[in-house]
Amino acid sequence: MESSKLSMFENRLVKVYKHKSKLAKRQQITCYRVYDHDLPEFPFCIELYDDKIYLAEYLRRHGMEDEEHEAWLDECLALISRLLNVPEDHIYVRQRKRMSHRGQQDQYEKLGVEKEFFTVEENNLRFLVNLTDYLDTGLFLDHRTTRKMVQEQCEGKRVLNLFCYTGSFSVYAAAGKAASVTSVDLSKTYLGWGEDNFAANQLSNPAKYHFIHADVKQYLKTLQPNQFDLVVMDPPTFSNSKRMKDILDIQRDHVELINDVLATLTSGGVLYFSTNYTKFIIDAENIHATDIKDITRATTPFDFEGKLKRWCYKIIKPQA
Repeated sequence: MESSKLSMFENRLVKVYKHKSKLAKRQQITCYRVYDHDLPEFPFCIELYDDKIYLAEYLRRHGMEDEEHEAWLDECLALISRLLNVPEDHIYVRQRKRMSHRGQQDQYEKLGVEKEFFTVEENNLRFLVNLTDYLDTGLFLDHRTTRKMVQEQCEGKRVLNLFCYTGSFSVYAAAGKAASVTSVDLSKTYLGWGEDNFAANQLSNPAKYHFIHADVKQYLKTLQPNQFDLVVMDPPTFSNSKRMKDILDIQRDHVELINDVLATLTSGGVLYFSTNYTKFIIDAENIHATDIKDITRATTPFDFEGKLKRWCYKIIKPQA
């Protein structure tokens, strides 16, 4: 590799790590994103999870042959290890393809079988992460601020977490003294992971905490009015999983999904809705709410400023 390019990457990584590590230390955060494709020649996403690094490489080899690419990656890993003071055997490398909206990989796809889980802390709560077996780690760092926001608003409320993934929002809600927390997902694996996250936080009350295996689109049709006070919904952009009765396309389907949620909310109830579809346009005219607030900026953590690729909205059901 050209030494000038490598030194350019070194300078950039030193700069962003110095800045972000200070902010993380000040906020007592040990899991955060350090680098996100800042330089096109180094298409990495680098995240710290305590004393480990999760490195996702987006597969753009710029014409490199396999052997040349491996040598280049080895040089990069050695540099990252030295600059971030993390041993190379604590760096977990995942190679990802850039997916189009239509060609997105199934969010439930399993990529490995190592089953290496370890526990990290966020805002005094504990979460299991896995850096080897799945497309994602089990904890979406970009929703750190949103999770805290939900926690602070859910005391005594009936909370519903749709497309709950590993239940991190649900853990925050339970820790925030919600009256009940219902977590719904199509994946039994992730629901089990969510239950493990509850156990890691010594949250055990089957009468209050419910984990439901269901297709969210179908599940919403079964709910009664005034059943929940606060809902979190973070759907995939697109899914055609065999386990679903119908295809999910978030741009096409978001109005129906949101209105079905509003139908089950109490008067004045709140929906936190987010999507990773970068071209998303909310159809506010056809949503049965008078208060739809874009809170994307307000929920952007320090380590995602200028790099956030999701939208987040706070939608309030009108008072009766």
